[in-house]
Amino acid sequence: MLRKIAITGPESTGKSWLAGHLAKEFNTVWIPEYAREYLSGKDTAYVLEDVVEIAKGQLAHEHRMIDKANQFLFSDTEMLVCKIWTDFVFNQIPDFIKQAYENQYYDLYLLCDIDLPWEPDPLREHPNSRQIIFDKYKMELTQANLPFAVISGFGENRLKHAINVIHERFSD
Repeated sequence: MLRKIAITGPESTGKSWLAGHLAKEFNTVWIPEYAREYLSGKDTAYVLEDVVEIAKGQLAHEHRMIDKANQFLFSDTEMLVCKIWTDFVFNQIPDFIKQAYENQYYDLYLLCDIDLPWEPDPLREHPNSRQIIFDKYKMELTQANLPFAVISGFGENRLKHAINVIHERFSD
């Protein structure tokens, strides 16, 4: 049975690094964050409709990768990210993103803690809002009663923490 695991959380919390390393550890594939691909070719500031297109692209990536997965599928970003981002940046959540979020299913969410130092990147915007955004993730996951664990630690310790959570959760 395929287990889908979302790697989620604020900017600069090691989501991509963790997703890639978990995929390697579990000999499977991972879904990169489509926003990076989409925004890297954009010459102007993004708008709300761009985030909807990013959500669609993320879903398309997942659809393409699901058949290539081996026991686990790790997703660096999913609709919760789009939901929280549009709400935080634009103070609204488009219907497409609301519906996609409500219809998505993950067996586990790994919420990356903000204990890593901020790493500047041209696509990152809110270095001083990570705690506020992290709290939004935690509140949403808790209120929706979704299975999640906060993943903390540096480097290999962060990876080991995530691996241990996955083994504990799926030791059937």
